[in-house]
Amino acid sequence: MNVTATFVFVLLFIGVTIIGFLAANWRKGDLAHLDEWGLGGRRFGTIVTWFLLGGDLYTAYTFVAVPALVFGAGATGFFALPYTILIYPFAFVVFPKLWAIAKRHHYVTSADFVSARYGSRMLALAIAVTGIVATMPYIALQLVGIEVVIGALGFDTTGFVGDLPLIIAFAILAAYTYTSGLRAPAMIAVVKDILIYITIIVAIIVIPAQMGGFGHIFSAVPPAKLLLKSPDATSLNGYSAYATLAVGSALALFLYPHSVTAILSSSSGNTIRRNMAMLPAYSLVLGLLALLGYMALASGVKDMPEFAPYFKAFGPNFAVPALFLHFFPSWFVGVAFAAIGIGALVPAAIMSIAAANLYTRNIHKEFINRNMNHEQETNVAKLVSLIVKVGAVAFILGLPLTYAIQLQLLGGIWIIQTLPAIVLGLYTRVLDYRGLLVGWAVGIGTGTWMAISLKLAGSIFTIHLFGMAIPGYAAVWSLIVNLVVSVAVSLLVHLFGMQKGEDRTRPEDYLDVVES
Repeated sequence: MNVTATFVFVLLFIGVTIIGFLAANWRKGDLAHLDEWGLGGRRFGTIVTWFLLGGDLYTAYTFVAVPALVFGAGATGFFALPYTILIYPFAFVVFPKLWAIAKRHHYVTSADFVSARYGSRMLALAIAVTGIVATMPYIALQLVGIEVVIGALGFDTTGFVGDLPLIIAFAILAAYTYTSGLRAPAMIAVVKDILIYITIIVAIIVIPAQMGGFGHIFSAVPPAKLLLKSPDATSLNGYSAYATLAVGSALALFLYPHSVTAILSSSSGNTIRRNMAMLPAYSLVLGLLALLGYMALASGVKDMPEFAPYFKAFGPNFAVPALFLHFFPSWFVGVAFAAIGIGALVPAAIMSIAAANLYTRNIHKEFINRNMNHEQETNVAKLVSLIVKVGAVAFILGLPLTYAIQLQLLGGIWIIQTLPAIVLGLYTRVLDYRGLLVGWAVGIGTGTWMAISLKLAGSIFTIHLFGMAIPGYAAVWSLIVNLVVSVAVSLLVHLFGMQKGEDRTRPEDYLDVVES
């Protein structure tokens, strides 16, 4: 066991636990209301929202998996950069409008908006279930980050004793989320992001200095991993895959329930706009983070005997921990590993709250008990947030890690199918709820079939058009099918003169008025 690194790690972990419990009294509100517990009272300003969204979108799994992808697959791993750049102009335009409507009508989830806009409980149910199912493996993957650093600190991660640190971490997370709601991850996100910025900046200066500079690093990387494979006469090769991964991931990111929850907790539409202008700072950090994959390749940490058991256990995910263990003193290793560990707790807390909000509002209240008061509503959400966390822990402990990765891959394909109902619904009622429901079902089915045909080993599905092979992200292909079916069925509904669902929102809700 690395005693010094473990001491620093535990110390910082205790610190954020205390912050998590104290958060209940920060910007105090009535936590018996779902608006207060699940959305922080919609009072988070620009700075808090920036940290919350950063902590929400740039997770522990990002910290571990992006360099691991570059380490294993090379240049393709850099698709994460354009996708996090593409998303912000899209979110700048779309999500202040969703915030304004949600604030006016006291909506807590995107499914609340869909239910009101289209007058369809079943379409809202489809959106809610998709969100919950897509979120569960995402939470489980946050545990991968904690598991990797616990192993890197020298603990055995097999058997019940090996699982104990993971169980303790999530028990603490469950406790302060239950008492403090969204305020806890919002406060802890500030600490997490500061630690990550410090870690990346130090790493990007110290490691290249010890390795002879970036020129030496890039010259040591195999040429096949530095560039994408060029198109030829019969295939677009890596280019179309890279582009569709970036576009599809960008469109999906803010549809996840945890992203919507962070957006709706903002104090105003302008807060969201300012954040979309400022959040690309994280994209810079992400680019530097991805370079750690090349540093791990160039340094040869995979071939070092002391790291062989860890690479065998964790695969490429151990690339970043190996770098820090090799190049830094133990105390800084503790800081870096704490950044990853805390980076798992923040998004996991927001995800569990988001899933609980969806279940409470769009399943329990809609189909089980329509007469819940505010306190009952919040109590159900608290209980469900606990169940979600227990489920995620059970999932990661009881099933192989590959299952979580495969389900997360499917999660991205599934969540993008909610785009027509949510995003297009903010601009038009041309699409009918029956068309959207059939389109959603066909999109889910098509995307799932594509992923299964790839044996859940990847998400790049090749289609053949006019003699050209076009590999692309299965989520994008299935979204196109979804949109075509939604439009076709909606046209048929209009042609047959079938009655439209009642729109419970008002035309003035959609005016582009800047909310202060």
